[in-house]
Amino acid sequence: MTAEARPAVQPLTERQEARRRRILQAGVQLAGRGGFEAVQMREVAEAAGVALGTLYRYFPSKIHLLVAVMHDQLQRLHVTLRRNPPAGDDPAQRVAETLMRAFRALQRDPHLADAMVRALTFADRGVSAEVDAVSRLTTTIVLEAMGVEEPTREQLSVVRVIEHTWHSALVTWLSGRESIAQVKRDIETVCGLIRLPAR
Repeated sequence: MTAEARPAVQPLTERQEARRRRILQAGVQLAGRGGFEAVQMREVAEAAGVALGTLYRYFPSKIHLLVAVMHDQLQRLHVTLRRNPPAGDDPAQRVAETLMRAFRALQRDPHLADAMVRALTFADRGVSAEVDAVSRLTTTIVLEAMGVEEPTREQLSVVRVIEHTWHSALVTWLSGRESIAQVKRDIETVCGLIRLPAR
């Protein structure tokens, strides 16, 4: 079936959306207590006050759930950034500041950060829609920090490299192999690609 032929996804009702939010919050709480391993679907269902079968209709696996949690956390960051955007005339500095703000938010809850990053790392093709949503939102956040509304192919390539570096920096920091200072240097270095002229 082509993308054009796919049936439109029905929007959630107010009640369904409230249930979905309870499930996400339960995932956040469990992950915050003990990271990836602490998120067990039966416990998520109990904490959210839903039947296990209902939980699986919303999120077929804990990978789906935790990637959705990551998307939700990024949406919250996006709202904050729109209210208080990074300052400065240099797009590279604005993007670096934006990503470091995101990093500092993750620092405040390292168990949750570990759970979300591991879910993204473990995600296979079955979770591609959720991973793509995270990637699109991250791209939007970076492009807004750059001040670019209609990016060129070269600019999108630079954004992808920046996103890959940010994700890698998160993984190495969470594993204790990289300091916060080194994360900052890596982010600032890769954001310098924004200043390079297009070929």
